[in-house]
Amino acid sequence: MALILGIDPGSRRTGFGIVNAVGSRLEYVTSGCIRVEREPSLPEKLHRIYQAVCQIIEQYHPEEFAIEQVFLGRNADSALKLGQARGTAIVAAMQNGLPVYEYAAKKVKQAVVGNGSADKAQMQHMMMAILKLPGLPQEDAADALAIAVCHSHTRESLIRMSGVRHSRRGRLMGDTK
Repeated sequence: MALILGIDPGSRRTGFGIVNAVGSRLEYVTSGCIRVEREPSLPEKLHRIYQAVCQIIEQYHPEEFAIEQVFLGRNADSALKLGQARGTAIVAAMQNGLPVYEYAAKKVKQAVVGNGSADKAQMQHMMMAILKLPGLPQEDAADALAIAVCHSHTRESLIRMSGVRHSRRGRLMGDTK
């Protein structure tokens, strides 16, 4: 069992999503967006992101933290701001003792939709289906949930490959064969 916090960083909206991975089964916990459009300066936006991520961690006590890697877009200024928002969220996770895992956007889309070029609407629909949500999550929240789901799949695959199995109490045990 692992409570996983996924983050889709942004300088205006940072999506977050938490899933509980119980073996290969996933349970939705919460999701949403940290909105900082109205903050007057970049340092204030980054501070707000830091505070919000810390608050989410304090409230839900996730055990692992997964975040999207920065991709280089057409606009260097936007990429720098995105990188700063991402770094702020990572610092919040590290300050709270969480291990940090990073995933490329294409890998997340491939793991969740089966297509590394999936669009936002496809991600929303897949998160609704996988997590049995009653409606479509917000775009940034869906991306954050997808990052958490991708990490869960990757984590479960690594556990299977290593020969480690879960006991009835959820603890990891070595194969005793």
